Amino acid sequence: MPGIAYDPSRTALYSPERQETLFEAGQRYTPIQRAIEASRLAYYHAETSDGERQRLADALARGGFGPPTLITHADSHSLAFAALHADGTALVSFRGTQPDEIRDVATNLQALQVDWPESGGRVHAGFARAARALLPVLREWLDEGEGAGRNALILTGHSLGAALATLVATVLRPSLLATLGSPRVGNTAFVAALAEVEILRLVNGCDVVTQLPPAFSLYAHAGPTSYISCEGECMHNPDVGFIESDRAQGRARYVVDHAWKRGAVLLRDLADHAPINYARAYFG
Repeated sequence: MPGIAYDPSRTALYSPERQETLFEAGQRYTPIQRAIEASRLAYYHAETSDGERQRLADALARGGFGPPTLITHADSHSLAFAALHADGTALVSFRGTQPDEIRDVATNLQALQVDWPESGGRVHAGFARAARALLPVLREWLDEGEGAGRNALILTGHSLGAALATLVATVLRPSLLATLGSPRVGNTAFVAALAEVEILRLVNGCDVVTQLPPAFSLYAHAGPTSYISCEGECMHNPDVGFIESDRAQGRARYVVDHAWKRGAVLLRDLADHAPINYARAYFG
């Protein structure tokens, strides 16, 4: 069983930046653990103050990373950070949706598909605009900055950040694309362009964001499902029948255990989207 308790709180879902890092100094972490925690750390408001930027740097240092480079685009409110690990792995983590930021909401709502000539296929218009806004600075860091000396590249993100990481992966071809709570990003032709990329696409229980936009709207997921059960155990590509049964049981238990408590998210379909509820499957 996971060593981190399930967190049904509104704070965990809407303000993940308030939680401290899971990295502990002196511990060794796998590339997947680094990616998962980095997707949470992307919510730290490092662009707002020196103190918050130092908080992010301190958290990353505990995980073996050097100082972060912020990659931002003010008009679209898109943000990522890039950092180089001591083993030579470059990691880029994209921030997800902030519910109180209207530009993030606007990005998510631009769901009409547009061409993605970078690799082929058609993709979510809002996601495409945000990804293209970050690509020039990201390329500069990888070609001329600290990332130029890398021996591997990991792209990661949660929610909207997962969508941006997926789009960028078609251009930069990472060693690993790790996404948490990703919506569908493009059509099947777009997904085909990622066939040679190693993808870890985590879906936590009832997380409703992973079911959007609906499949019948010509959107498809990139990569097989790595499903985190409602008990917090991760399994690779289980059958649909198991997932539906697990979700039904999880929703029923959530009503009894959490939904009625003060400060809790009303529905498990939303609470399961909290980044910490993804991380609990990989941090004991």
